[in-house]
Amino acid sequence: MLESLRGLGYTPATALADLVDNSIAANAREVRIDVDWKGPVSSIRVIDDGDGMDDAALEEGMRLGARDPRADRAARDFGRFGLGLKTASFSQARRLTVASRRKDASIICLRWDLDLIGREPGADWPLFEGPTPGSEHLLEPLERMGHGTVVLWETLDRIVTDGFTANDMIELTGRVEAHLAMTFHRFIDGPQAEFRLLLGPDKVIKPWDPFLVGHPSKAWESTDYHIRHTTGVTAQCHVLPHRDKLRPDEQERAAGLGGWTQQEGFYVYRNRRLMLAGGWLGLSDGGKPWPRDEAHRLARIRLDIPNTADAEWKINVLKSTASPPVLLRPQLRWLASDTREIARRVFAHRGHVTPASGARANALPETWQVRRSAQGTSYRIARDHDLVASILDRAGPLKADILALLRLIEETVPVQRIWLDTAEDKETPRTGFVGAPEAEIRDVLSSLFEAFVKYGGRNPDEARERLRRTPPFDRYLDIVNALERKASV
Repeated sequence: MLESLRGLGYTPATALADLVDNSIAANAREVRIDVDWKGPVSSIRVIDDGDGMDDAALEEGMRLGARDPRADRAARDFGRFGLGLKTASFSQARRLTVASRRKDASIICLRWDLDLIGREPGADWPLFEGPTPGSEHLLEPLERMGHGTVVLWETLDRIVTDGFTANDMIELTGRVEAHLAMTFHRFIDGPQAEFRLLLGPDKVIKPWDPFLVGHPSKAWESTDYHIRHTTGVTAQCHVLPHRDKLRPDEQERAAGLGGWTQQEGFYVYRNRRLMLAGGWLGLSDGGKPWPRDEAHRLARIRLDIPNTADAEWKINVLKSTASPPVLLRPQLRWLASDTREIARRVFAHRGHVTPASGARANALPETWQVRRSAQGTSYRIARDHDLVASILDRAGPLKADILALLRLIEETVPVQRIWLDTAEDKETPRTGFVGAPEAEIRDVLSSLFEAFVKYGGRNPDEARERLRRTPPFDRYLDIVNALERKASV
């Protein structure tokens, strides 16, 4: 059975997260993960300063299925099946040693070794006392602590495989750090953090906030919604800033472990511990489930559930899947649809939240108009756009040629190439004068301003106001103001 349970699907990062769960339940204020690279005899240990265990508690903790999953759990208890310590550990290592001490008590230690099961005379289940001879030094930190626990993995046969090198271990450690920063970000964030999480003796793991709370360019953040027909389930919707409004380092960090598209969707927390990061929980508008795609990459929804709802939400042993009850799905679908639509508009307009109509009061019409019909979607240049209309009015005998040129442009928009480039580059093509020289932007604005004032009969103040309200010129207010002053002289 133990050999079979090794194949549940843990990664080193998710397995270590399970051990951190136990440390939180034990009221630890500091949890440290040490990765000791020594080739085939490498080891990993988790050290916490929690309450520790006595003999009875440690023996129970080392049993498989030690607790009934139907039993009530304390708010800080993230377990459910009584398997986490063992299955997480054996998924990566063949030898598991746990040493612990309560305050003012002596150290106790028990060890599982899968290589010795069935080989010890007179013992079908050899649960040994004390560490493996030669590994005593790996438990020494506990001797300097008044209370706490050390969980030690040895014989890392699922990690240190043929060809595995020190560089591979460094990469693995980076993935572990990123996963723990995401999973426990609500516990380790801020000056009132509940505990410190360290990788090695000195490196403090910094939290990764998937929602960019407090960022000045964030597009939208809802209030908390209390989900009806259940107890203790809340949701909050977020639309992140467009990439254009983030610094390069912010862009990379906000993308998260899986990248922008993989990280979009619901973030399901159980008692503030992240269990599922991204995805749309199989929700849809009546057809096939929503995919994770570029258009909705900025949409993220925080969903909090209590640990009393595990059975309803079908939480698995790995704490990596969740399925909302049928009764709650319409509410979640409504929240997700609204968030996805706002995210789509922000993505399409490079960071600007526009009304559903796509227009802003007293702003210029959109340059491109999208037309949908039974024959498909087409894109047309707006003939009522102020600059276009002004040029056509003044075109004289060239008007027919200009209209022909507009039709040629409309019929040759490289839609497929744009789509392919977007899919490959994971970013929309550069538009909105991003990276353009200031002189080019000024030339375009000058032509628009002239169309407003000289040919459209508007006064300079009105022209300035229209440009200020019109993307992408609302990002170049200094140039707009300078043009207004120049035209007024």
